[in-house]
Amino acid sequence: MIFDLDLIRRTYECFPERVGAARRLLGRPLTLSEKVLYAHLSDALPATAFVRGNDYVNFAPDRVAMQDATAQMAMLQFMNAGRQRTAVPTTVHCDHLILAHQGALEDLDAALDQNREVFDFLRSVSNKYGIGFWKPGAGIIHQVILENYAFPGGMMIGTDSHTVNAGGLGMIAIGVGGADAMDVMAGMPWELRMPRLIGVKLSGKMSGWTSAKDVILKVAGILTVKGGTGAIVEYFGDGADSISATGKGTICNMGAEIGATTSIFGYDEKMASYLRGTGRAEVADLADAIRGHLRSDPEVYADPSAYYDQLIEIDLDTLEPFVNGPYTPDAATPISQMAAVAQEKGFPLQVEVGLIGSCTNSSYEDLTRAASIARQAREKKLKVRSGFIITPGSEQIRYTTERDGLLREFEAIGGVVMANACGPCIGQWKRHTDDPERRNTIITSFNRNFAKRNDGNPNTHGFVASPEIVTALAIAGDLRFNPLTDTLVNEEGEQIRLDLPEGLELPPMGFEVKDPGYVAPDADGAGTPVVVSPSSNRLQLLQPFPAWEGKDLQGLRLLIKAHGKCTTDHISMAGPWLRFRGHLDNISDNLLMGAVNHFNGQTNLVRNQETGAYGKVSEVARYYKQQGIGSIVVGDENYGEGSSREHAAMEPRHLGVRAVIVRSFARIHETNLKKQGMLALTFADKGDYDLIREDDRIDIEGLTTFRPGVPLTLVLYHADGSVDRILASHTYGENQIEWFRAGGALNLIRKQQAQA
Repeated sequence: MIFDLDLIRRTYECFPERVGAARRLLGRPLTLSEKVLYAHLSDALPATAFVRGNDYVNFAPDRVAMQDATAQMAMLQFMNAGRQRTAVPTTVHCDHLILAHQGALEDLDAALDQNREVFDFLRSVSNKYGIGFWKPGAGIIHQVILENYAFPGGMMIGTDSHTVNAGGLGMIAIGVGGADAMDVMAGMPWELRMPRLIGVKLSGKMSGWTSAKDVILKVAGILTVKGGTGAIVEYFGDGADSISATGKGTICNMGAEIGATTSIFGYDEKMASYLRGTGRAEVADLADAIRGHLRSDPEVYADPSAYYDQLIEIDLDTLEPFVNGPYTPDAATPISQMAAVAQEKGFPLQVEVGLIGSCTNSSYEDLTRAASIARQAREKKLKVRSGFIITPGSEQIRYTTERDGLLREFEAIGGVVMANACGPCIGQWKRHTDDPERRNTIITSFNRNFAKRNDGNPNTHGFVASPEIVTALAIAGDLRFNPLTDTLVNEEGEQIRLDLPEGLELPPMGFEVKDPGYVAPDADGAGTPVVVSPSSNRLQLLQPFPAWEGKDLQGLRLLIKAHGKCTTDHISMAGPWLRFRGHLDNISDNLLMGAVNHFNGQTNLVRNQETGAYGKVSEVARYYKQQGIGSIVVGDENYGEGSSREHAAMEPRHLGVRAVIVRSFARIHETNLKKQGMLALTFADKGDYDLIREDDRIDIEGLTTFRPGVPLTLVLYHADGSVDRILASHTYGENQIEWFRAGGALNLIRKQQAQA
């Protein structure tokens, strides 16, 4: 089945003309990213070209996608927007609320029982507003999007940071918060600062143990977790054209780990083959007809340094596998050096569990390469020394790999196949362990490895690698094992070397599935009832946040000064908290519980300035709110790194936080804060972070004349009577300042819809 073929046809009919107009405006050849961006402007072409990294631009994305954890809050907001149906094609995918524990069937049955209220809400609200619904078990949102919706040259936004996965099919796909999604669903322009461009030239061709995963693991080591912030990473070169479409998706997927706005590859034969292999030959034919417009202009490839803000070159002929971690996805170590690094840094050497799958690496090609290693373990009589968990990316992948015997290879060596869902990748893992706090090592083919990310244990050292490397290390049970050079002792005492992995990009007999899990909305679902019980602890109807008072903010209390890495996992944890993603008040109890308090080095323990007592962050915030006192949060570098979850912005807003002031922000989180009517500020002098004291009372001045490019002033009243005045920079445009004044973007949308 081809979804939205008419939309794709219309996009391609207009594409050449729009690209030509953009080329005349800029007066030079264009990169692929520029072509797609200018072809999706919401407004007419400007008189002069947009300035990268500076100008805010309104776009008109082709579609919206949401996963179940974020869709709850997004749809609760959309219900207040005043529309009868979504303005663009939209889908909801139920992939986050399935806990990996016993196995696929048992876990899916348990999830359907435990989350029935949420699934029923999402299905009914999807039907009411004309949204496609993918049932629990249908698959992980990004794999399903790649198989069904992504198309070269398109633009989409999704309420998950790994929406960028669709760049593997040449799409500008960007992760956003639910409020951004709601804008597009309501027919409003979507605003984004024009991204900078980072070019990555890939030459040569991968072979042996090296895979697409190793490309992005190396790039993460080069750019770090914030090096891509505000930029699109565009891959090109003969090496790029040699990588499968799903391999390209893997690389784009983990672009979220370097903070990139998105990543993209130019249209090529690998993409065409994937489109045809997934039943979309008509889309491939349409793309073939405008192929030249779906790649950068030849002049760009000939002299890339003249067109990209930064250029990276990687030779795939010499690229070796990487193992990244622990605790951060940019700690990149070539596998040839891993043994020495592990021993030097004292990492736990025993690999207790290997996990493959997730939205990053669960394609047919991924599973065939990993299965070829599992098959060797059986045939060579090797005993698998680690636990081993496999998560297929979609029901189509699961059904096809089961048909082709791949899942049996995993199960034959003790592997457990889990449901087609995110599972352990997002902390939805009930791990079987004799000590949930022991220092230990796991290795995954996932994307993130923050502390507590997978199993809630801060002492779990999570490492990230390709599925085939994960499988090899699970067999060896030792972090120091290098399958390129080392041998293992089998059950007969023989020294055994693993052969090179073998994989297939597409199944020789084609993909097959009996029930993909899709439920189309009724042609007219206006009469569909959407019921939210007032007594529910899972769902809660939203009330608008209050508008700005019209004056400077005075007497704010410091809620917490976060030290070091503070991701959205630290601000609003997932795992068991996912069950409250549709209930703002209940989930707010996890506010910043993972952040390290700068003043005592502890988590979830901050000082209440009114009572002098120490308590949980959410408890102290609730106390201030009840007393009518506003508060602020102070953070370090790249604050809000990680997931797109807008709960990390809505929770502080709900509990009375008025401003978040940091050394630097991750892109999505900064936007989410703005959307909810909060002040997202940065220290003009990063050293001023050190001036914030635990017992400060703080004023924010300059709000009555708030305008783009003009800093605000923080006045710090210290307990000893001294005062510091410091500048706070911001990136607010005129529209975003209106969000602040209105108390949030939703308040403006509701007003505009009422006037329409």
